[in-house]
Amino acid sequence: MIAAILALPIAIAACLVLAAWPQGFGLEQAPVIAQVVAPRVGVIGIALGLLVLVALAALIRPIRRFALLVMAMLTAFILVSGGIHISRGLGSTGLVPEDGDITILSWNTLGSAPSADVLAELINETGADVVTLPETFGESAEAAAALLDTKFQIFTVANPPAYGALNTSLMISAGLGEYELAEGPHQTLPTVVARPSDGDGPTILATHPVAPGRGQMRLWRAELRELADLCDAEPSLIIAGDLNSTLDHWANLGEGDFGSCTDAARAAGAAATGSWPTSLPAWLGTQIDHVVVSDDWQVVDFHVVTDRDDAGSDHRPVVATLRAR
Repeated sequence: MIAAILALPIAIAACLVLAAWPQGFGLEQAPVIAQVVAPRVGVIGIALGLLVLVALAALIRPIRRFALLVMAMLTAFILVSGGIHISRGLGSTGLVPEDGDITILSWNTLGSAPSADVLAELINETGADVVTLPETFGESAEAAAALLDTKFQIFTVANPPAYGALNTSLMISAGLGEYELAEGPHQTLPTVVARPSDGDGPTILATHPVAPGRGQMRLWRAELRELADLCDAEPSLIIAGDLNSTLDHWANLGEGDFGSCTDAARAAGAAATGSWPTSLPAWLGTQIDHVVVSDDWQVVDFHVVTDRDDAGSDHRPVVATLRAR
């Protein structure tokens, strides 16, 4: 009986520690834990609700001591997890955009849900030089490009059958020079790899690793590792897309944020704004859409576009401004 009484608070404490910082135990990609750590704000909200309920339970004399102990643990979890989340959304690079910087726009369009007009308008608005489009048919990218004054090279990789999620498109401004489609990771959802024809410029990946759903955890881990390893293999690299993962999930993939690469949102102090889903406010969502870069690139700015939530996609676009070192 005494052992059971002692085991319960220990179990509660262990669960809260793992929910706040699973990477400390190498469990950030473990089933269940990977899903719990992703929506930090949502889990904090649940903890707040539990805190209120336990506070009410503390009014009952026989369980007051236990309830106060649980309240202390929940409060500690809320403060620690909230602090981690807030720290990722504070600060900026302090840099001002300059001529020569390049802008990366990434948007998972949910099977080309936004119209070509909407996509073209966003490209013009952001001044994007590179546009990565998971879940986007090549025809949609071409239709948007036809509405632009800037010329873009368009690359699309599609896996059968003809379904939106099995298409990834990449648009590269002609101003960056000529690019050609290259061999890349053969992942469940397509990754587009483009290399500069003359070898002068970054290798650019538009990617969409599989989601960490039931029966796909091992595949999800393998695909993230494969992408992260490219950061060491490529001298100059820009990866952008729906990575179906957060900073927490990458903790043990290498010395940088993602392998040896830097996450643009984290570097710009903008990693606390959710890019998915659009059905939730950005402050409550999860940032799973990313731009990550090799160390020859300096992050100037990063932001999540929050005024296109009615465009049809369940993802928000993300925009990064980069400068060659």
